[in-house]
Amino acid sequence: MNDFTWISKGANTPFYARKEIEIENKPIKSAMVDVCGLGQVVFYVNGQRIGDHELDPGWTNYNKTIEYLTFDIKENTVSGKNVLAAEIGNGWFILDDSVGYSFKFPGFMPPNPNPYKPFAKSLVLGLKLNVEYEDGTKALFETDSTWKVAEHEVRHSNVYGSAVVDSSYAIKNFACVGPDEGKWEGAIVVPKCDMPGGELVPQIHPPIKVIKTYPGRKIFDSADMDIYDFEQNMSFILEFDVKGTPGDEIKIYPSEKLDENGMVDQMAKGWMEIDTVITYKIGSDSPEHFREKFSYLAGRYIAVKKSSPDIEISGVKAGAITSAWKESGSFWCDDDRYNQIYDLVEKAVEANMVSVHTDCPTIERFAWQEPNHLMGAAIMYMIDGDKLWRKFFRDMRDAQHGAEDVFKDFGGNDIKLGDGLIPSQAPCYIPNVVPVPGMGSFYDIIAWGSSIILGVRWHYLFYGDVSVIEENYDAGMRYLAHLKSKVNDEGFINHGLGDWGNPDGDFARENIETAFLYADAVTLAWFAEVLHKTDDAKELTEYAGSVRDNYNARLLVKDDEGKFCYRSYEKKDEGIVTTQAIEALPLYWGMVPDEGVLDVAECLRKNIQERGALIAGEVGLPYIIQVAAKHGMNDLIANCITKPKHPSYYAFVLDGETTLGEYWETNPRSHCHDMMGHITEWFYNGIGGIEILEPGFKTIALHPYMPESVNELHVSYNSPYGEIVVSGKIHDGKAEYTYQVPDEVKVIVN
Repeated sequence: MNDFTWISKGANTPFYARKEIEIENKPIKSAMVDVCGLGQVVFYVNGQRIGDHELDPGWTNYNKTIEYLTFDIKENTVSGKNVLAAEIGNGWFILDDSVGYSFKFPGFMPPNPNPYKPFAKSLVLGLKLNVEYEDGTKALFETDSTWKVAEHEVRHSNVYGSAVVDSSYAIKNFACVGPDEGKWEGAIVVPKCDMPGGELVPQIHPPIKVIKTYPGRKIFDSADMDIYDFEQNMSFILEFDVKGTPGDEIKIYPSEKLDENGMVDQMAKGWMEIDTVITYKIGSDSPEHFREKFSYLAGRYIAVKKSSPDIEISGVKAGAITSAWKESGSFWCDDDRYNQIYDLVEKAVEANMVSVHTDCPTIERFAWQEPNHLMGAAIMYMIDGDKLWRKFFRDMRDAQHGAEDVFKDFGGNDIKLGDGLIPSQAPCYIPNVVPVPGMGSFYDIIAWGSSIILGVRWHYLFYGDVSVIEENYDAGMRYLAHLKSKVNDEGFINHGLGDWGNPDGDFARENIETAFLYADAVTLAWFAEVLHKTDDAKELTEYAGSVRDNYNARLLVKDDEGKFCYRSYEKKDEGIVTTQAIEALPLYWGMVPDEGVLDVAECLRKNIQERGALIAGEVGLPYIIQVAAKHGMNDLIANCITKPKHPSYYAFVLDGETTLGEYWETNPRSHCHDMMGHITEWFYNGIGGIEILEPGFKTIALHPYMPESVNELHVSYNSPYGEIVVSGKIHDGKAEYTYQVPDEVKVIVN
């Protein structure tokens, strides 16, 4: 696939496109079509929608990569006249912020001097249909100036879910053979110079699909407003039927929560109102049907405001969407608290996988990168993340900066961020490159950019395919070189966010960020060995050793009892100040000298016991859980995650949440964040005891753990070699386990 002839209506709002073609009256061997509409496309043949995808193609940096779809439409074509048709909407290609909510910085942050920039002047469509007949002859049909285009009933479409729909513009049979309805005009061929220069690549990651449909339950009814509860927080495609008088309007407001009066509440705590709205204008006296096509809503509730009490609304339903991966694991036990926690995390992951891994589906919808390694194992145990993560890594490579990339500072002056930097979001549509006064950089964050190394590590461990290292090694080396340029005179990195989300505000920035510098270097050294890059491996190992030795020389101390522990770099003048994350990261990454390992682990244990909780943000939490489990603290973990008050996973269940919240609190800013869902990793390798010892699960350890309140459990994971199953029951007061492991997998049982 080299390129399309791109066509447009010459506008930055949605449009219809169609072309009537003639297929010869002889047997067809194949009919394969490549299609791409930017930002989003829905494709039809002879009135039939092709595929069950939503929001195609995947979101990318269109200046670097543009994805296209391929469909086999042999069974959809007939001899003689056929119609190829499409609907094209905005997405991130040309952000339409003229209606409803679009992300903006709150008042406590300065205006962004590097705002969103559209990728082109108009929305576009590209298509090639290759028909091959049984006699060996071929025919090519593609987009050109003979196609027809028309205005769409979706007058405005915002990537955050808002839309203005005027159904009087709807063309009912736009994709069918027969007399044209509507006001059609000739398509405009878009010059190559007016298109972004991204490489055309096939979309191979799992497409976004509706995985479950939730009917709306009406919980409030009045003359001018109804409220519906879908009983699940999610990302969803809204659908409904409506009947009224031409010119009548309804407005639809989604929300994650209700206020104290039972009304939809779009206020994000400590942030701003997320005033997403769909305005639907009735265009006829006949019943009408609406279904979102170019964006999606998010939340659990919708309010429907009616301009007339005579408007009839029915069939309200929400189609929960996610990138349609294959499930790879399952977890169940007879203490339902654990199952409810698992479900919270799983549903939050589903809502945030939409060809990119978003932080939340309501407020930001940004592809923040840190969960792609911090949550890597937690998610990969649950789902097959192979192709999704490869797409994430490509996005990161596309986002990596060169030495000459230029942005603006708050004064409007040019600034360069440095070669090798990988931004915290990829793709990054609204680059917040300038550090926020008093908060730091939200663009150059080590734990975020390190996904190009540590996310690759998880992918290799789970799937055992060395090609993922080969594809990303150079980008990882460039990123490490960038980090080296940030080291201060004492050998530490003192920018970034540290343990972001820590409920005590103890972010321990230098401890955390410099531990990641070591982790990146030692992981790249391992990659170099795998790729037989002997010189690189030696150099990286030596550098990692120097980082570790300096870290320990300055931060590893003895407490009043003569026991080793790590202290805070930031608070070094206050004596020995520590946090759970400060102790856990060096333990996890093997930075602690042998003689100090037990002491540092005991320091962590004491902290957890004294606080009675896992006190951490999203960066420290996975390491705290895994280190605690390794050092015999499973009972502590189980007690902490099931306690009824925050910080606790089960507290979200008791709060009535159906997805995981952003922070450890009731009524968090976002009610659907997966960034602290690391506990599911422990459900598999702690409770289930399925631990990877060799990439691809070639060798595993089995060491299951039965929490005190559990009498029966069942955990499974579908490895590259087949299904691994661990089942356990309490019998006569003792835990008894059975295992099922593929013959190709070597097992070490504890």
